Formats: sequence, C-alpha cells, structure tokens
Amino acid sequence: MNVIRNIQMDLNRFRSRVFVVTCVILIALGVLFLRLFYLQVIRYDELNAAAESNRTAIVPIVPNRGVIMDRNGVVLATNYSAYTLEITPSKVIAPVEEVIEQLSGIIDIQPRDKRRFKKQVDESKSIDSVPIRNRLTDEEVARFAAQRHRFPGVEIRARLFRNYPYEQLASHVIGYIGRINTSEKAKIEESEDAGNYRGTEYIGKLGVEQSYEHQLHGTTGVQEMETSAGGRAVRRLNSSQSVPGNSVVLSIDIKLQKLVEDLYGTRRGALVALDPKTGEVLAFVSKPTFDPNLFVDGIDADNWQALNESPDKPLLNRALRGTYPPGSTYKPFMALAALQTGKRSEKVLISDPGFFMFGNHRFRDDKEGGHGVVDMYKSIVESCDTYYYTLARDMGVDLIYEQMKPLGFGQITGIDILGESRGILPSTEWKRTSYKKAEQQRWYSGETISLGIGQGYNSFTMLQLAHATATLANSGLKMRPHIVREVLDVETKVPTPVAKEPIGQLQLSPEHLDIIKRAMIGVNIEGTSATSFVGAQYVSAGKTGTAQVFTVKQNEKYNAATVDERMRDHALYIAFAPADEPKVALAMVVENAGFGAQNAAPIARRVLDFVILGKYPSEEDIAAVQKGQATRPIGKPRDVANVPWPPKSIAAAAVPVPVPVPVKP
Repeated sequence: MNVIRNIQMDLNRFRSRVFVVTCVILIALGVLFLRLFYLQVIRYDELNAAAESNRTAIVPIVPNRGVIMDRNGVVLATNYSAYTLEITPSKVIAPVEEVIEQLSGIIDIQPRDKRRFKKQVDESKSIDSVPIRNRLTDEEVARFAAQRHRFPGVEIRARLFRNYPYEQLASHVIGYIGRINTSEKAKIEESEDAGNYRGTEYIGKLGVEQSYEHQLHGTTGVQEMETSAGGRAVRRLNSSQSVPGNSVVLSIDIKLQKLVEDLYGTRRGALVALDPKTGEVLAFVSKPTFDPNLFVDGIDADNWQALNESPDKPLLNRALRGTYPPGSTYKPFMALAALQTGKRSEKVLISDPGFFMFGNHRFRDDKEGGHGVVDMYKSIVESCDTYYYTLARDMGVDLIYEQMKPLGFGQITGIDILGESRGILPSTEWKRTSYKKAEQQRWYSGETISLGIGQGYNSFTMLQLAHATATLANSGLKMRPHIVREVLDVETKVPTPVAKEPIGQLQLSPEHLDIIKRAMIGVNIEGTSATSFVGAQYVSAGKTGTAQVFTVKQNEKYNAATVDERMRDHALYIAFAPADEPKVALAMVVENAGFGAQNAAPIARRVLDFVILGKYPSEEDIAAVQKGQATRPIGKPRDVANVPWPPKSIAAAAVPVPVPVPVKP
C-alpha cells in the first residue's frame, strides 16, 4: 500500500527545527560572547591582576631600624643580622612537637626556646613563620642545611635584631622593641601606615623606641618575583629598595646617666636633670633598671617572672611614673606662692616651739624644741615645718592649688615619651570627684596643714618636680621637657631639631623670685645641704627634703632603726646651678634612704660638678656615695673627657658581623 507523504508539511517541520537549532546556537554564541566581553573587558583589570598575582609574588623588604644615640654620638641602640631557624605550622606535615624534637637532635633548642615559640604561635596566624631558635652559629646552619629535606615547613632565614650594647644603662629612656602582638597588629591594620608595616614583626614597646617609632621604623620596600606553578621563585622582575629609619639623637649625656646610676648603686629612686633654658633632659634615671636585650627575641618566662615579681619593681619608670610626696622640697614653692598672694612677706616672723597645734592635733616640727623666731629666709634655709603649717592654714587648699598648678604640679609636662603620670595636686574639687562616699568627699581643714610641708595628699613625679625647679630657675619661663634633641635624616644627613619654644611665661615678680633664690642659695651655703657643697667652685641653689612613707602616731617618735626598710622616709633634693645663669636644674629621690641632706644632696653635688665643671668623681668617691657615707667629694676627681668609654663596669655586647644571606620570598 502506497503512503502518500505531505512534502510541504515535512518541509515546514524541517524548517522549524532548523530555525530552533539556529536560535539555540545563536543564543549560545551570544551568551558566550557576552561572557567573553564580561571577562575580557569589564573584569579585565581585576582578572589580569589575579593572573599576575598567580605568576608573581610581592615580597616586602623590611627596612633597617634607625639607631639611637646620645647627645655626643654614642650609639645606644643599633641592629645586626643573624640566622634564625623558623617553623611555619601550616606547612609542617608531622605534629609540630615531633618536628621540634627531631630538630633538637641537630640544633640546640632549650626549653625556654620552646616556651617562647609556643607563646608566639598562639599570638600569630598559622601561615606565619615563627622562630624556634635565634642567632644560629655557622656550624648549626651547616648541620641543618645537610638535612633540610627532612623538614618541610622549616627554614633558615636572616633577620635583623636590635642590640642595646650598654645593656641596663638608660633602659627606661631608650625602651625596647618586641614582637607585634594581636592588639598592636589590629591598630596597625586600621592605620594609614598599614602598608609600611608589611613584613614587619617588631615594634617599639617603651621609651624612645615606642614614642619615636614612626621616625625609627623607616620605609618598607617591595620586591616583585616571578614564581613557578609550585610557588618557587624564578627571577626578580622589579623592586623598590627600603629606606632605613632615621637616627634619633637624645639630649641625654650617657656618661652623666652612667654616673648617676652608679651613684645610686643598689638603692631605688629617680633623678631628672634638665637644661632650664631649653628643656633638654640631661639625665633621666630610674633605679633599678633592666636589660632591654631580654625582650628583643621575646622574654622567657623565668626572666619575666623575675622582673615582674621583684619587690624593687625594675620595670617601673620611677622618673616618669613613680609619684612621691615632695617633702620639704615643696617649701620654696609654697613660700613663692605666699609672696605672690600677699599671705606672707619675707620679713614676717613666727615663733616655732617645735610643734603646731590645730584643734587637738599636734603637728611636730623636724627639730626638737623648734627653730625659735623664724622669717621666710630662715624657714627655707633651716627647713622649718611650723612656718609652713601656719602658711598652709592661712592659704587654704584651693589657693595652694591655684598657685601650684601653673608650676606644673599634678599636671602632665608633655615630655616626648609616653606613659607620664599626672600625680596628685589636691583641691576640694579633686576630693569630691576622687571618692565615692560623702564623708570621704568632704575636705577637712586639718588635711590642709600637712600640704604646706609637701605631705598629705601631695604626690608628684620627679619629672614634675624637676620641671617646676627649672621654671623657678628660669624666672618663670616654662620650657617643655624633651629627651630627643634632634632627628637625623638617614639620606640627607640633615638634622631636624626638636622645638625649643617656651610653652608659657608665669607672671612671677622678679623681687619675689630673688627672695626665694637667695634662700635656696643659703641652703647650700649655711643650711641643710651646706656640707655637701663645701669647696664648690660655683654658686648653687638647692633644697633638701625628707618625705614620710607612713604617718607616725601622734604620741610616737619616728625611729628608722625600728621600721621596715621599705617603710622608712624618702630622701629628696632639688637644685639648680650656677645660681645666676643656670645650666642645669634637677630633682631626685632616693627611696627609703632617710635624710635628703645625707643621701640625696651628695649625688646632686656630683651631677652639678659634671655639668658645670666637667668633673667626674673618683671611684673611691662613687663607692662612698653608694653607701651614704660621703657628703663632700673625696679623692681626686677626673676630667670627664678622660674617663674611658665604655667603662670597665659595662660589658658592652659585641655586635655580630652582618650575615649576607638572601631572604627567600
């Protein structure tokens, strides 16, 4: 049977199928074209960069950290290069603990190295390489290189290390660097300097190292490397070199700093010496000190425990953060306030029976039986407490506050290192805001009496006391204290001085200033510190102070021999010299040492001899001062220029020869 086909219908069906297939093909080609357009045109820059990143690696070049020098060019902080053995936990195949045990058979790895490594791993990302041993010897490097194939994820790198050649000397001033922790890393990533810290693992932690981090760090360079599919470097494409950090020149004279630290010996305390005309810090001493080299690699647990738990608190910067009652060193400032406010004239006389009665409370004078008839000059020269008990009563706490605040007491001086304490300059407002209970917020009249002799709530830093003394010596012209003298550009060698403009001029009567200065000169000629200045070749002004650590009961007499050593009185002293054209003003405290005339003024005398005469005490004299057994200098002094540097007492660390090892990307 023949089937009749509808040719036209078949043709139409065929044509429709061809049309559909053609449309599908055209749509597919259109989609493909659009996709190609999107990838090749719209996302070209992004994808090209991604391709380049797969082909190249950007390696940061960490800059050399700038050096720190004293005012005479003595290098106090520098760098050297050394080998380190490092582990990247994410690339290690076996457990890290097992790898470390195997490495211990090749390279000496101590328990403290393992503890430090574990701490740093906890603080870092798994992709970071972490040092397990620093400062490898050439022999250790060779031993590891021979067996390197056994340890994937372990490599030897060359790193820069910070070195403090004079170890504990001036450690609170210089500070130290340490590994960047998590919180510091977060701050850096949020800052504008984030790019400049790529590859940087260490940052300033204290002192000048911290406060001048921006100047010392330098500019990070970059190195673009072409890499293989396995990530191995093939060739260098281009690079921009890093720029080392600038040199920071301190105003500190390291010989003077060393002298003061030696004079303190094993005693605790602080001394700040300033140039009144410029605000430059000549010495900034806090005793005891610490070795900043301990922190460079990450301090081990034993050393940290020894420093952190020591009752002597060696990590406390006493000159910057330690606060003390000023004792009788406060009296010249109280007398100046009395003259300025009209509460006293220099000729007003009082009778001192050896005590002052306020209500039922008896405030004792330092001299049994009293000083007799006392005027302002005698009150300072002989340090009469009763005179200032009555003066504090007549002035009142708020007037004292108004007069002392402009001198800088209880205020931030603005020195160029971080961490300064404000201290306490009491007032009725201060007490209202400092205590919670209503009965504690009230100011009682009896609390004012002790303020006159620098006791009570008064609590200031030696920096504040030195700043006030310098302002007094400078006839009311206030200069901001600063430890850095200039920043030296590493490329141009052009120094940028730290600004020395005045921060204020106090409206102090020249006549009143002259009265106070004459009385302070009298202290060193015929007063409480006269013995220490016998034979001095210059005229100096000073004031001794002895500050109570705890209050003796009213009917009891203080006896240092029966009191725990750490509860004994502090010895204080302030001075400036030469009296007519001061080159130096200082304030100091020797903790729990007793009388300022015996234990503080002798140290100050040697400081003034150094600055003004260029004289360095004999070794015999230094030993006697350390024991509190010398007021006037003994032995033949030496010229500062002839004192050998570095001295024998400092085991200056030898800086290793730089290791010429390329850092692998």
